[in-house]
Formats: sequence, structure tokens, C-alpha cells
Amino acid sequence: MKAKDIAGLLDEPACAHNKKSKSGCAKPKPGATAGGCAFDGAQIALLPVADVAHIVHGPIACAGSSWDNRGTRSSGPDLYRLGMTTDLTEQDVIMGRGEKRLFHSIKQAVEDYQPAAVFVYNTCVPALVGDDIEAVCKAAQERWGTPVVPVDAAGFYGTKNLGNRIAGESMVKYVVGTREPDPLPPEVPGAAGTPFKVHDINLIGEYNIAGEFWHVLPLLDELGLRVLCTLSGDARYREVQTMHRAEVNMMVCSKAMINVARKLQESYDTPWFEGSFYGITDTSQALRDIARLIDDPDLSARTEALIAREEARIHEALHPWRARLKGKRVLLYTGGVKSWSVISALQDLGIVVVATGTKKSTEEDKARIRALMGEDAKMIEDGNPRALLNIVKDYQADILIAGGRNMYTALKARLPFLDINQEREFGYAGYEGMLELVRQLALTLESPVWQAVRKPAPWDGAGANAQVLGGEALIAAAGG
Repeated sequence: MKAKDIAGLLDEPACAHNKKSKSGCAKPKPGATAGGCAFDGAQIALLPVADVAHIVHGPIACAGSSWDNRGTRSSGPDLYRLGMTTDLTEQDVIMGRGEKRLFHSIKQAVEDYQPAAVFVYNTCVPALVGDDIEAVCKAAQERWGTPVVPVDAAGFYGTKNLGNRIAGESMVKYVVGTREPDPLPPEVPGAAGTPFKVHDINLIGEYNIAGEFWHVLPLLDELGLRVLCTLSGDARYREVQTMHRAEVNMMVCSKAMINVARKLQESYDTPWFEGSFYGITDTSQALRDIARLIDDPDLSARTEALIAREEARIHEALHPWRARLKGKRVLLYTGGVKSWSVISALQDLGIVVVATGTKKSTEEDKARIRALMGEDAKMIEDGNPRALLNIVKDYQADILIAGGRNMYTALKARLPFLDINQEREFGYAGYEGMLELVRQLALTLESPVWQAVRKPAPWDGAGANAQVLGGEALIAAAGG
């Protein structure tokens, strides 16, 4: 990828705080890729496209032992779970065999698995050597007739966020618009027997972690909203091809692929908005925003009816849980859209969020946090273990909600922990996701293990003295 292309992705016109040094759009400083490189960002953004063969062109370390390394779920194909790599060695680099290995790797993937397409991810070593993956992909596509898409996201280009955007750029450049969607009937019968019109939408930056999007999809189906594509949770290649025909794009995570929404608007006049399916309030607002942008009065009326029904149902279901969780204090350390959307979900439950992480958040995300928590909201840029535990102590947090890498920090401090990032096993999106979230919070906070591990050990202090005295009594009773 040329320097001007990278600069273009860093300079995002759709970001209102584009020129601020602390913006999520800013050019990374040396060392900033420690939290994930451009290759990492590109791969995790596209891996959920389930029927595609994902080939990593580079040394084994970039993709070794990579079976099922993304917490997304598929309702059908599972080819995306299989890690594929060209496994470049020193000899391949010295002898200039990288392009040949890539060509034969594409051949093997096509012949062994018959994928809908092949995505090829560039990494640092072949990028430095100068392998032309675009030319190889074009030749392989002509040879075998299967679409082969280059994703030039070498790790040294920048941060994970840049890799997300490179992945989106590749989809817009090579895939979107190459097929028309399947035709829809003019009208379909509704639940009450009254026919209504079906509308097409896209969800960008939705990854179906732990299958959580399946909590939302039935609501969209009931409203007559056909999801042409979720980029990229539980997606298929043929769905990505049709994204240009949506009437509305919902940006679920602007940190990741805001460039996709902007380019679809520029090329196809598709309006877009940023929303979230975490929490009752945000889920309802997202459904309202979709109806508002489509501008169909009948859809708006049916949306309000659905929201009223679902909110009444979920509030009744959550009632017994609220008393158990109300007033609990949470330290939330995540980033991006979750830095504010999960706050909204927790506040719906009467939980107090004492601080939230913003390391991977944009200025827009921070503005939303202030709107929810107040102008004096505590935002965490430095998430090292000592800093997190100091905040837990100072703000008397009852639980840490963060990503998997922070789990051992919490456990060593004998602090309840709930995983909120991609490694989790439970989906928290939509109205149904709120029930799962409240259940997991209660199970974690009320576990008897915390009382047990916080007690003094029997051999410490008073416990030790009691044990010694008891031992002496036993010896005396035995005649010793």
C-alpha cells in the first residue's frame, strides 16, 4: 500500500475531530502498534465472513495455531475458523519464492475447500520484500475463476484501527457492487394481516460476537427490514457484494469502518448513522433511527409498537434482578463503541459506572460518555494493572468489566470480573442480551468464591493462633 493511501485512511473526513492529536483518527506514534497492528485489525474485521478462505501471506508467527481465533459465530459455514497461511521461511525470502508460495496456497484453498472467495492478507515480511499480492490475486482469480481479494495491511503500516479501515477499503474497492441483491416482493403480509413494504439495510462494524446479533435479527425481520449485509458478523461473500443497494447503513462501531459508510454515501447516496444495540435505551433508539432515515410512516408506526411491547416485556423480566444489582459500582475498561454503549446498558439496570476506558475511543465516543456520566466523568487512557486497581480502590468498584487480558489483574486482586470483549461466551446485544448481561453480572458478583478468597488464610494472624491452640489441645488429649 502506498504512503498516500495510508495517509488518506488516517485523514478521515467523516470524523468531526479529525485534526485533533488525541482523536481516534490520528496518525500513530512509534510503539503504538503494541496493542494490535494493522494486519491484526484487518484480519479480525473480515474473519467473520464465514464462507471465505482467509489466507495470511507471511511467516507462521502471524497466524500460527489460529483455529477459531475470533469470538464471532456463524449460522452456516465454518471455513472462516480455519487458519491458513503461506508459512514463509528464510529460504523463501532469500530465494524470492514468496509470490509463488502465495499462488500455490490460493490453488490449494480453492481446490480443497471450494470457497465463495479467497481473502489474502499481506504482512510485514512480504511487504518489505516487495511481493505484489495484488498481481498474484488477479492471476489466481483468472486461473481458477474464484474471486481473490488482496487486503494489503502489513503490520508496520500502523495500528489495529488503521487495519480495520484498510479491510473496509478492500471491500469497497474489490467486492461491493459486484452483484445485485435478490429481488424482494413488493409487499409482505404482516402479523395482523396488513401487508407492508420491505426495506434493505446494512450493519457496518457488527461482528456477531458470541452470536449476539441473533438477539436483534428477529426484531428487524418483524419490522420488514432485510439485512443485506452485516460487515462482517455471520456474513457471506455474496452479501458483501450487494451492500450498495441498502437504503440505510447503521454504523455499529465508527472506530472500525467509518470510511465504508462514508464511501457508500458518496457513491450511492446511502444515508448512515451511528448506533448501538447494547442496552434497552440504545436498542430502541437504533430502531427508531433506522425508521426515521427510511422515512416510511408505516414502518415508523410499527417500530414504535414493537418498541413499546419489547420494553414492557424486558422491564418486567428485569424487575427481580434490579434489586440485586442496584447501586453496584462498576469499573468499565474497554474501548470504541463499547466505552459508551455499555454504560447506557448498565445505567438501565441502576448500576453506577465509576470510570470507563477510552484508549481506543474517538472524540465522538468521549462526548457520548460525558453525556451519560457527566462532564466530570473519569476516563482511563492508561490501563496498566496498577492504575486499574488504584481506581478500583479509590472509587470502591465492586466489579471490573473489561477484556480478557485484564482478567488475571482482577482475579489476583480478588475482584469479580466480567469479560466484555471478543473472547466472551455470552451475547449482550438487544433486549434479550440485557437479560443475559444481568444474569452474568449477578452470577459473578454473588459468587461465594469472593468471600472465601478474601478471608485470612488459616495460617495467618488470629487464624494461625487458633489453629496452634487447637493443635496443642489435641496433643494434650492424646497424652503427648
